[in-house]
Amino acid sequence: MVPDPREGVTVVTAQYDASTSDPAPESQPAPARSAAAPRGTLRPALAVGALGVVFGDIGTSPIYALQTLFNPADPHPVPINDNNVFGLISLIFWSMMIIVTIFYVMLAMRADNDGEGGIMALITLIRRHSGGRGRKTSLVLAALGIFGAALFLGDSMITPAISVLSAVEGLKVIDPGFDSLVIPLTGVIIVLLFVFQRKGTASIGRLFGPVMIVWFLTLAVLGIGGIAHHPDILKALNPLYAVDFLFGHFHIGFYALAAVVLTFTGAEALYADMGHFGRKNITAGWIFLVFPALLLNYMGQGAMILESPANVSGPFFLLAPEWGRIPLLVLATAATVIASQAVITGAYSVASQASKLGYLPRLRISHTSEHEIGQIYVPWINWLLMISVLTLVFAFRSSASLAYAYGMAVIGTITIVTLLFFYIARTQWHAPRWLVFTGGGLLLAFDLLFLAANSTKIVHGAWLPLVIGVTAFTIMVTWQRGREIVTAERIRLEGPLREFLERVRAGEPKAAQVPGTAVFLNRGAETAPLAFRANLERNHVRHAQIVILSVETQPVPRVPESERVLVDDLGSTQGGITHVTARFGYMESQDVPAALRLVKARQSGGRKLNLKDATYFLSTIQLRYGPEPTMAKWRKRLFIATSYITADAADHFKLPRERTVTMGAHIEV
Repeated sequence: MVPDPREGVTVVTAQYDASTSDPAPESQPAPARSAAAPRGTLRPALAVGALGVVFGDIGTSPIYALQTLFNPADPHPVPINDNNVFGLISLIFWSMMIIVTIFYVMLAMRADNDGEGGIMALITLIRRHSGGRGRKTSLVLAALGIFGAALFLGDSMITPAISVLSAVEGLKVIDPGFDSLVIPLTGVIIVLLFVFQRKGTASIGRLFGPVMIVWFLTLAVLGIGGIAHHPDILKALNPLYAVDFLFGHFHIGFYALAAVVLTFTGAEALYADMGHFGRKNITAGWIFLVFPALLLNYMGQGAMILESPANVSGPFFLLAPEWGRIPLLVLATAATVIASQAVITGAYSVASQASKLGYLPRLRISHTSEHEIGQIYVPWINWLLMISVLTLVFAFRSSASLAYAYGMAVIGTITIVTLLFFYIARTQWHAPRWLVFTGGGLLLAFDLLFLAANSTKIVHGAWLPLVIGVTAFTIMVTWQRGREIVTAERIRLEGPLREFLERVRAGEPKAAQVPGTAVFLNRGAETAPLAFRANLERNHVRHAQIVILSVETQPVPRVPESERVLVDDLGSTQGGITHVTARFGYMESQDVPAALRLVKARQSGGRKLNLKDATYFLSTIQLRYGPEPTMAKWRKRLFIATSYITADAADHFKLPRERTVTMGAHIEV
């Protein structure tokens, strides 16, 4: 028997039963729009916090990006000469300007779901407004968005591997004799990183911002030092160098795009973490510190390579004087651990929201902070990521080899976000057609050029994020389809609720009434809970007070307490049977007892619910392989196998374990 992955929850946006999902960050439901104030104002504390969480990934790219571009082991290496260095630095600058500054900061971050951002927010916006003639298009785009989220999970596996590995590789710059220590030391750091995840980042989160401020200032200072040796590099700000390098030497520039992507890895984090820190705080951090520091450092590295092509083997660490390379190595390792922490937390959030929207089973989530949004720990995802990251480190053994895989995950997600954003801009904001097709077309063409370049690296490692993405996507859509099948069969077994209640009020079946309150979790108010039927028909017992409770996941992050519960007397105030709908945002813990305490006596037949000794009833179902052609055979097996990772429903809904009763049923898929 396994916990019913569908027990008790409905996603309102698309008529889905989403008990599979876990809420996001806070252990106590927060008032709706509780974070609205910081989102709309510039606050130094939040801006500093954003530096530690939001910019960790993109902020550590200088360690390995330029080195990868000129790597002689690359299947399409860039020859080292002055024109190519100027062209590449210019291309890096304008790529960050167009994709990060113009698209993400100025455009995409304006598309929010009640303040929350990221690809899952775009999916929710599309699903919420889907209907009529555009419904089929919306469903296709939502599926594409799910694939983008699946690619992000691949990104979450590759980022810790390439970030920590690239930092530890600085040992080889200090002393080539340390080469044999790089892989073991990287493995130890990664294991420690994942082992300490369960303690949460709340206790060390305060350090992230200051450490990253030191990091970005160090990037800027090192870059200025490099520029001072060869100030001509400043000419790379001219976009003509980028255009000439890309189109004047297309046989070189096109392939180089696959590595240029590495300079804006983590761009999605700016958008995904918007709800945590606010658009203005993230924008300020990017424009006034992060972007200038990154640009100065890339230009400084370019100047070093212009001065001596031999510096291409480790331009980042060679920017520092010899006495400063060990402290820089320590700081770089700390920065990459922070970058890894940020993307791991992002993976927790994506898995949680996908679960909330019904694309994954209900996952066990621990909330590691009472104050910080997003501070969650998902054990199953954590250990899956750790094993995956260690496998990547020991399989690829260098940051340069991993770089070929990294770019595909990044640009794939960015391309999908671009497509979804402009669809929303046209259909929901009613932006002028000429503006959407011109601006969106240019940006999408830019993304597709990067995507095509990364496709040339498929045989060299870019296949990895595609395999991860396809696998995760297949699991998610199979789970969604399997839930629909099981839900339909369960509706048939349960039967209409009101017809069943008419029989109960007529005394059929005969049952002895016992004191106390029974709470039956159910998918909605249309069907009778299986556990309720079994209690009456098999045990011949009913409680004095009966609550049939459904949980709805609203397409907003939080629901205010004043709107938390809706009460329906089901046509009779005398029968002692009440239906309660508890509504939660997808960023909230679904605490059922806390929600029931909000039900007033006048709403429940004049008697306040006695929850002190209430008994909570859940259903468990055993999924069986059936002969009906509802899905392909392999998808049926996948769905049944996936159901075994479903978290315990009692824990998920915060039910008291000693007063929770489960009853079983069998359903074939």
